Amino acid sequence: MRPPHGRPVLELGGTHVTAALVDPGTATVTRHIRQPVHPRGTAEHVLGALVRCAGELDAPAGQVWGVAVPGPFDHDKGIARFEGVGKFDDLYGIDVRAVLLDGVWPRPADTVFLNDAHAFLLGEWLAGAARDHHRCAGVTLGTGVGSAFLVAGGLQHEGPGIPPQGRIDLVEAGGRPLEDSVSRRAILSRYEGGDGEDADHRDARDLPPDLDVSGIATRARAGERRARRVLDEAFTTLGTVLAPRLRDFDASVLVVGGAMATSWDLLRPALRAGLGDTPVTLRPAGLGGNAALVGAAAHAAAVP
Repeated sequence: MRPPHGRPVLELGGTHVTAALVDPGTATVTRHIRQPVHPRGTAEHVLGALVRCAGELDAPAGQVWGVAVPGPFDHDKGIARFEGVGKFDDLYGIDVRAVLLDGVWPRPADTVFLNDAHAFLLGEWLAGAARDHHRCAGVTLGTGVGSAFLVAGGLQHEGPGIPPQGRIDLVEAGGRPLEDSVSRRAILSRYEGGDGEDADHRDARDLPPDLDVSGIATRARAGERRARRVLDEAFTTLGTVLAPRLRDFDASVLVVGGAMATSWDLLRPALRAGLGDTPVTLRPAGLGGNAALVGAAAHAAAVP
């Protein structure tokens, strides 16, 4: 039996590492390996997971690998710059490119890095929810908020509507960083704190220790008012922050991905309310968890 073919890629997510072989032309993932990773783990833990996943992929030697990683990160040099973002702090200053070139076997010819939100939107533009849109924007919602802006498939880092460095997480909401309102950490903190106006208020100590945003979404669907209000506030705030930027950028579609996008039934109405009359189509990710893998593969394939 012939081994699967495709461009080898890696994705470092907030809670996982994924290695895959991807055909960027057809957006087909022919092999897929995923391992959990702790965002506050040691550099040895995180980088070890990356190297193990890459090695288990058994990709052909001499390939250029695409690697999707969140920021802050020097994507040109492959050096981690995580600091004060609540994840991967122990990687600060490490040459991740050198680690992968030295540790992965069969040895890659090179590695090229791309912001994970940029890889996500590029994948969605090639074969997902942003396909056939000339000007599109994307956000990823998970441990933080990622963003990307594309014109005809080209990533945009500056211009009308585009936030500093293309990063919506650098924008403030109510005088505080956006991620203080829209992130896994912010939503859990808001929910656990509660307020005295809730008829179904409970002591935060009674909450399950493993409660996540998906669990809050389940409670909201079951009619718990506090859960619904916390989610509505977060996603409405996101829409309010995005609205003027999407209008200035003239985006025709906003694609939403990340772990929170699985709660689209709750996310969309609140996000739409925050966006108001902004003339943009809202869509959940069409490629699911494969979007960033497809985008990273396309980015690597474009390297001369």
